[in-house]
Amino acid sequence: MELTGEMLIGAAAVYGSAGSVAGRDPRTGDELKPVYGLGGAEEVARASELAWAAFKTYRQTDGPARADFLDRIAANLEAVAEPLVARVQAETGIAEPRVRGELARTVNQLRLFGRVLREGSWIGARIEPSLPDRKPLPRPDLRQRKIPLGPVAVFGASNFPLAFSVAGGDTASALAAGCPVIVKAHSSHPGTSEIVGRAIQAAVAESGLPEGVFSLLYGGGSSLGTALVSDPRVRAVGFTGSRTGGLALAATAAARPVPIPVYAEMSSVNPVFLLPSALEADPEGLGASFVTSLTTGVGQLCTNPGLIFAIDSPALDAFLAAASSAVSSSAAAPMLSRGICSAYAEGAQRFSSHKAVTAVADGLTDDSIDAPGITHLYTTTGSAFLEDHSLHEEVFGATSLVVRLTDASQLPLVVDALEGQLTATVHAVEADLAVASDLLPELELKVGRVIFNGWPTGVDVGQAMVHGGPFPSTFDGRSTSVGTLAIERFLRPVAYQDLPASLRPAGLDDENALGIFRQVDGVFG
Repeated sequence: MELTGEMLIGAAAVYGSAGSVAGRDPRTGDELKPVYGLGGAEEVARASELAWAAFKTYRQTDGPARADFLDRIAANLEAVAEPLVARVQAETGIAEPRVRGELARTVNQLRLFGRVLREGSWIGARIEPSLPDRKPLPRPDLRQRKIPLGPVAVFGASNFPLAFSVAGGDTASALAAGCPVIVKAHSSHPGTSEIVGRAIQAAVAESGLPEGVFSLLYGGGSSLGTALVSDPRVRAVGFTGSRTGGLALAATAAARPVPIPVYAEMSSVNPVFLLPSALEADPEGLGASFVTSLTTGVGQLCTNPGLIFAIDSPALDAFLAAASSAVSSSAAAPMLSRGICSAYAEGAQRFSSHKAVTAVADGLTDDSIDAPGITHLYTTTGSAFLEDHSLHEEVFGATSLVVRLTDASQLPLVVDALEGQLTATVHAVEADLAVASDLLPELELKVGRVIFNGWPTGVDVGQAMVHGGPFPSTFDGRSTSVGTLAIERFLRPVAYQDLPASLRPAGLDDENALGIFRQVDGVFG
């Protein structure tokens, strides 16, 4: 597949003139062709103009039509699977099995939202028929549904070049909601973004939709991103990335004359709690499985287990011995980019130079890799952790800190000290359940997903998943970026009072011609 280095603004392909960027193979350091032209304010304005024009038509499409559109995107991605997988590997260093798994996840979530659209409950239909004889006042006829917000700006993520990027969960859920999407491609995988972008662009045309339903821009992180979030025709933002980047976009969105919601997934250390009896039962097995989770994706996952809490004991020593052995034999692997690798090294150095932190083990090095990710494991005490907030901060990569607690009384203290997280994991057996019962209500206040007897890496895309959490794991802890509930971010409720029957939107008619699940006079059915 020939790549051109062009942005996709509606149906047009445009080479930007505001600078350039090229992908780079993190395994070798080689620059990849083509060079991509960057856009600026003019391209943002054109994409936003087209998106707003498209919104007037696209928001009126019915669920099955949008579902067919998402299915076409999925099929188009499958049709370019081989060049797409090769380009992802070249630009990110991610191993082929994981790339193919991520591609499958991406097309599956597009089709999942298609099923949601056909099923219809996303409309959120609620009907309260009039009660003219109600005392002391009659009740009017009230009917409620959800409508799309408007064009959405989506920022591609570095660590998931498919599932959280151009056709990822933010794009899929926004398109499902009836919102046109303008994607800012991530600069570390521009070729991947072009391949995916052209698959979506083709699906727009094949579906007979207005061209502004989708655009793909390349540009400087702060300049183009600020222009995009500032444009008055953009009505919401989806972002996965650093806390600094997410907060900057949120500040821009809040400073607009009309502020807009920002759904930013930012940072998380995903604490793991090894309760005493579970640790005593299998310290070696837990140590080995922990390192498997830690090193998955070279630790560059938002659910990387960055903190382990356990009460000091011989079982914890055995856990650390097993984990140390696994870390020491773990091979270096390419990180996503030189910049990420450099930031990771600085984060690991912060731990290794800390007076209250002890280095336990380091993984193997490999000087042949341009951006090598090396595994590190450290320990500290519960008291040191409670006294120094810097020990709570995320290190984006395969580094984890094991916190030795003096006794169970420190468990609620460390939970209380934690920032908001995407996940928390508890390892417990029957004898630990009383402690777990006390811990669970506190963890619910801190995280979006609580895992028992597993590991946080691996996020199932389905109906019940929550991939979000209290600030600063996300900017809005009421939302999720994975699973079907993600569509709710880009919808808002509207109530219609005494609307004539001939004007009632689909789903709010008395006959329920769509046959959808809805609430009528307080009863769901």
